[in-house]
Amino acid sequence: MAMAARRWLLWPRGTTVEQFKEWLKQFDVDGDGRISKAELRQAIRRRGCWFATLRAGRALRHADRDKSGYIEDAEIENLVAFAQKDLGMKISPW
Repeated sequence: MAMAARRWLLWPRGTTVEQFKEWLKQFDVDGDGRISKAELRQAIRRRGCWFATLRAGRALRHADRDKSGYIEDAEIENLVAFAQKDLGMKISPW
């Protein structure tokens, strides 16, 4: 496992929203700039959380305000709120 990937497994304290976005980009396997439920499931699994499929579905329902089935850049703040509340991630705005 690459050192950068291992670093994100530990999820450092004081991670910013921009760092969170960069972390998510590695799971955008089709490169469309959006995060699908399957891509989000992989991110949650990488984070080490149990029930990744269930949590990905809940995260998508929480963050996907336009009901497109994807989390777009404008909806990242909604995903950040979910990640902090339900996944225990510490993400600061700056």
